[in-house]
Amino acid sequence: MQNDFFKYQAQTTQFAAGFEVEKAEGSYIFGKDGRKYLDFVAGVSANTLGHSHPKIVNAIKEQADKYLHVMVYGEYAQEKPVELCRLLAEATPDPLEITYLVNSGAEAIDGSLKLAKRYTGREEIVSFKNSYHGNTHGALSVSGHEGHKREFRPLLPMISFIEFNNENDFDKITEKTACVILETIQGAAGFLVPNDDYLIKLKKRCEEVGALLILDEIQPGFGRTGKLFSFEHFGIVPDILVMGKGMGGGVPVGAFMSSKKIMETLAHSPKLGHITTFGGNPLIAAASHATLKEVLESGLMNEVDEKEKLYRELLVHPKIKNINGKGLMLAVNLGTPEFTLNVAKKCMEKGLIVFWQLYRNEYLRISPPLTISKEEITEGCKIILDVLNEE
Repeated sequence: MQNDFFKYQAQTTQFAAGFEVEKAEGSYIFGKDGRKYLDFVAGVSANTLGHSHPKIVNAIKEQADKYLHVMVYGEYAQEKPVELCRLLAEATPDPLEITYLVNSGAEAIDGSLKLAKRYTGREEIVSFKNSYHGNTHGALSVSGHEGHKREFRPLLPMISFIEFNNENDFDKITEKTACVILETIQGAAGFLVPNDDYLIKLKKRCEEVGALLILDEIQPGFGRTGKLFSFEHFGIVPDILVMGKGMGGGVPVGAFMSSKKIMETLAHSPKLGHITTFGGNPLIAAASHATLKEVLESGLMNEVDEKEKLYRELLVHPKIKNINGKGLMLAVNLGTPEFTLNVAKKCMEKGLIVFWQLYRNEYLRISPPLTISKEEITEGCKIILDVLNEE
């Protein structure tokens, strides 16, 4: 299988592991080599409830027995997509009330940019240096790392980039700005958290000039920081909220939310302002609804702070420079990309799956399922420390 993987399936790097997966359950992935591997990555923050959570699997099976795709997005009323959108509206603060379901976080970013332009009638966009929003042309255009963009230009015009946590850049947000888009917690840059009142001041500046604030919660959303969405820690509500990854608990999905007043502008002048064939697919919506319901009702979010503290207490070592992040999205600084990649490789050999940050390869990514136990955290951290002691 590994030979066919490299021969027939397009690769994104020249050093893919090609690890052969047999099955996955809970906090573990089982390989065809007969070993089990503790998963500290959760499919890059996607498997919110771990692998093969029974409530998600059952929701998918029940929906599959009824029907799969029946019509393009927005035409037919289907039970699970409607229930998902209603539950999202009930779980988020005003004015977030309407959800547009799409296929991925990147598509949700593109849809949110179109929505902001359509509503404001403006063309300029302000984004952030070292931001990451996805790899479609629109999402790539507002991502802030030139090394990942250069070979794909020309991209969207009229985009400027400011520094995260730097209030001196607010004067670049003007009456010509359609929207400001940022990750509530910067992901690829090393899980950078906003200063205490930074987002409040940013939202105020947007309101002063009539620009919309788009928050990208694709990675920190769905309980990963101890709140359903991480903006709830910082005293603001975005005009447009973007989500994905952990929303589906392991299936491909994305969405953007806004007020009815803003969202309805996509339905006219022109109609079909955004259209997607498989967005709101009932099978995906069933999995997403089951995920959201379990996150809200299980009490898992109440355990996040304690689990974060355990990671920080255990991961103390002379070779660890610092740990960024919040909740169960932590970035462990090991000094150099070469050393970090080697540590990740050695951890895998000892039965622990860890990864690294896209832009800042010196940071080791830790983003386990919310369901991970304290015993499993302790087990995995011991492996990391063992590897650091050996290197």
